[in-house]
Amino acid sequence: MALSACSTGNASDGADDGTTTVRLMAYATGGFKEKYVKAVIQPFEAAHPNIKVEYDPVVSSAEMLGRLRTQKSNPTIDVVIMDLSVAESANKEGIFTPLDPAAVPNMKDLSEHAKVRDNFGPGVTFDNLALVYNTEAVTTPPTSWNDLWDPAYKGKISISAPPQLDGIGLTVILSKILGGDYTTSIDPAIERLRKLAPSVQTWNPQPDTYTLVKSGQVNLALAWNARAQLQHDQSNGALDVVLPKEGSIMQVNTINLVKGSKRASDAQTFIDYALSPEAQALFAAEMFYAPTNTLAKVDDEVAQRTVMTPEKLKTMIAVDWNRLAEQRAQWTEIWRKDVISQ
Repeated sequence: MALSACSTGNASDGADDGTTTVRLMAYATGGFKEKYVKAVIQPFEAAHPNIKVEYDPVVSSAEMLGRLRTQKSNPTIDVVIMDLSVAESANKEGIFTPLDPAAVPNMKDLSEHAKVRDNFGPGVTFDNLALVYNTEAVTTPPTSWNDLWDPAYKGKISISAPPQLDGIGLTVILSKILGGDYTTSIDPAIERLRKLAPSVQTWNPQPDTYTLVKSGQVNLALAWNARAQLQHDQSNGALDVVLPKEGSIMQVNTINLVKGSKRASDAQTFIDYALSPEAQALFAAEMFYAPTNTLAKVDDEVAQRTVMTPEKLKTMIAVDWNRLAEQRAQWTEIWRKDVISQ
């Protein structure tokens, strides 16, 4: 079971024993693959012995989209988990296809934040942008996004710049803090970021932000809550995570059906399971991504470490993901010229 879930070979339409293999493309890094196989794929295969799931690991949503474009006329991938802002581009390009509500009945129980127009792939996880810090080097935990400009952190900050969603999200957050509207202008946020640039050690964390913080190479960094919570546990508290008092943006990973999939029926069976309350609760307990199914039952201790508590939800900044998908390339160029080059 585990071998079929972790294989990266080509999927087949059907095996001699009557099984079908659905090929899933999803994240390779940050523990996502390991935890998703354990919490979702293995229980699915146990419940559906005639369907196997191959996990094709890819580093980022942008890389996923690039690969999907190359095989658009003859896709080998059936299901994709990727960030909503990138999935919107794939929806517009005809790479993904709407789901059949009759084949995916769990869609009806999803949070409004998870629903996507025209029954395209809905949200399968919720997360939020946060700050992480090295607990040995930082004795007073940060509480605000403004702490990034504290001289104490100069040269010891890590930020993943656009096109990564981290930098895009920070632009939206700063626009709100500065009293602006990112849909009108990001100039105030960019001016503020220009002043931060000399304090940033890296705009492209290698091998990743969490490793840099745990090792003490940087003391403060932008990060995603779910992976940060997992890294907190795995590092025995060497890394800790905070949601700044001004709030944050809520990131949505969607689960999508590839247009032209030769295994669309079985693929939607898997998508429905991935959206079920049981699968959602298990994955939340494993990796602190908040469930998108409103019927999922999550222990309070786990819920407090996700974005989906009522108190945290109130602080989330509304985001027009369609607009961000359209502006991503332009914002990336602005960052490159006016922020990173400083």
